[in-house]
Amino acid sequence: MTQPLAFVAEPEQERKRLDLFLVSKLPGITRSAVQRWINAGAVLVNGVQEKAKYPVKTGDHIIVTPPEPEPAHLKAEEIPLSILYEDPFLVVIDKPAGIVVHPGAGNRRGTLANALAYHFGIDTESQHLRPGIVHRLDKETSGLMVVAKDERTQEFLASQFRRRKVEKQYLALVYGRLPRGRRKIEFPLARDPRVRTRFKVVPRGGRSALTEYELVCTYHYKGETFSYVRVFPLSGRTHQIRVHFQHVEHPIVGDKVYGRALLLRAAQKGVPELNRHFLHATFLSFLHPVSRQRMSFESPLPEELASFLKDLE
Repeated sequence: MTQPLAFVAEPEQERKRLDLFLVSKLPGITRSAVQRWINAGAVLVNGVQEKAKYPVKTGDHIIVTPPEPEPAHLKAEEIPLSILYEDPFLVVIDKPAGIVVHPGAGNRRGTLANALAYHFGIDTESQHLRPGIVHRLDKETSGLMVVAKDERTQEFLASQFRRRKVEKQYLALVYGRLPRGRRKIEFPLARDPRVRTRFKVVPRGGRSALTEYELVCTYHYKGETFSYVRVFPLSGRTHQIRVHFQHVEHPIVGDKVYGRALLLRAAQKGVPELNRHFLHATFLSFLHPVSRQRMSFESPLPEELASFLKDLE
């Protein structure tokens, strides 16, 4: 893991933008790279995530944990893809659980990006480490993703995600009983400074995040209660759904990162084991970059999740 770097702001740096402050402290690192680190939660000011425009104050303690370097090249690999739709501009896939979206530290091969490079016929020495990818799903989350085939389509789709014009729905099973009706969870998120691969709700300085959900039904099994919900993430932060449900004390079933305590308790009671977390991207709707027509896609629950519900019944 990359070692954190620590800085303390001096009086002469008072009111300087955070990104410019770091550029002055990190020779050879561009401002755009610094901004990416800030947006990814790799920079904390007094233990809190701030924005790139944050005006530094004398005495601020600034910790930077540079992301692990990505591989220099992307190797195309013949990995099967479940393709729901494809045209000259984009492809819609149904990602299975267990596959990482793009290469990173510890995941150089076998990712969705490697599979897409092969499908798109990208040269194995290509610098395109994330070919056409405009959004992502966690490794153990299954479901729908749209991928662009050219830069113009990629920017058009990315703009829709930024402006929240893409409609996304997930199906999730969480521990405990949730109330009926459509509800919302709205808390800012930031990277956990103690465990860099996790995220957490913070009182200030994080990135705004809004999740809505509605209860479908409840299950009761061996003294445990579960709520089956349809989830509408109105923002797209990393681990958003998982962290939000953990924060309201209803973590996702099977989540070894954010719901481990309840996972162990359920196992002790004899609840069937689930070798992934119960979160599936079931619906995706967006405007086509050329026709400007709205396109909508649905993906049913994968067999392992449908079977788990049947066991609970």
